[in-house]
Amino acid sequence: ADSGDTEVELSVVRHQPEELEQLLVQTKFSKMELQSLYRGFKNECPSGLVDEETFKLIYSQFFPQGDASAYAQFLFDAFDADGNGAICFQDFAVGLSVLLRGTVQQKLTWAFNLYDVNKDGCITKEEMLEIMKSIYDMLGRSTYPPPRDSAPAEHVELFFQKMDRNGDGVVTFEEFLETCQQVSGTGSLRHHTNPP
Repeated sequence: ADSGDTEVELSVVRHQPEELEQLLVQTKFSKMELQSLYRGFKNECPSGLVDEETFKLIYSQFFPQGDASAYAQFLFDAFDADGNGAICFQDFAVGLSVLLRGTVQQKLTWAFNLYDVNKDGCITKEEMLEIMKSIYDMLGRSTYPPPRDSAPAEHVELFFQKMDRNGDGVVTFEEFLETCQQVSGTGSLRHHTNPP
């Protein structure tokens, strides 16, 4: 047999997901759902690992009218929980579980991590502008009328007006969480923003 084929087979074996039992504990998926997700994951990524370029290619298929590569990179980093430059099935299943079935706080933590590009625990206007530009690029021609060039920056200003509660130019996780919970009506400080 060709040694290249053997290497691929070994790679597939090496990157099998951790014990199914562990994923059942870590996620909110059933055994059948995990098996189905794994089949789909392996179908798209036979090696068992997704690198950034492959992720961009797969994700860009959903947004043919725009350029999704920049946003896909931010999304990739959010799924790549251990920061090793590849998404394994465990990363994928855990991230998807949070997005689909996580608590409000888990979803907000995941979203904050996406926006906190350099992972220093706070969101700057520069980071938020990068994300906003990537979202507008991704949507491309699907938005009508076409957004103004200044739209991403305006979006960032609105975000900071709402989120930056102490006006120091950065949004901490606490500020992000508190503001989002108030908006969704799950926070204990609703009366500060809504009239009685």
